[in-house]
Amino acid sequence: MGLDRRELVGPFDVIGDVHGWVDELAELLDLLGYTTSAGARRNPHGRRVVFVGDVVNRGPSNLATVEMVASMLRAGSALGVRGNHDQKMLERLSEERDPWPELVALPDRDRADRRQDVRMFLAALDPYLILDGGRLLVAHAGLPEAMHGLDTPAVRRFAQIGRPLGGRHPNGRPMRWDWAQEYAGAALVVYGHTPVEEPRWVNN
Repeated sequence: MGLDRRELVGPFDVIGDVHGWVDELAELLDLLGYTTSAGARRNPHGRRVVFVGDVVNRGPSNLATVEMVASMLRAGSALGVRGNHDQKMLERLSEERDPWPELVALPDRDRADRRQDVRMFLAALDPYLILDGGRLLVAHAGLPEAMHGLDTPAVRRFAQIGRPLGGRHPNGRPMRWDWAQEYAGAALVVYGHTPVEEPRWVNN
């Protein structure tokens, strides 16, 4: 649909990396007041979810997660950007490889159909989103101001994984440039990718 959707205004509920945990996602949506109507979760007060990427992988219920999120995107009650795990799964599916045991367990015909459904869902996710009159930008790994509004392979890669610095933290996670420490842009940038114990607010 295009990354510049500044005509869409809030309020938004930005949800971080779901990673195929559909029961936890359903519980969170319940807490946020989303109910099921016409086959999709919707908020009766007009709020809209923005999924920040990594919808799939790691969890036990990837297919059910895709179904729930895809139904919300079709209904207009959610938007979504593509994370690095979403990209990896898209590449595997494009190579006709089945990434999850739940997909492998399906009969051949069903598996081919579901594989295509998941591939189309992942391919349709935006690299990042500019929303709310340009006041909000959502990207999986964040995005420095100089890249806002651009759509190149380098920008897409940064939006998905940031900028690796080489080496690892003591917890085993890759070291990345903490671009937010230098960010001075006007748009609020909301991102996920790196797990933290509590929400972290740095600059804007």
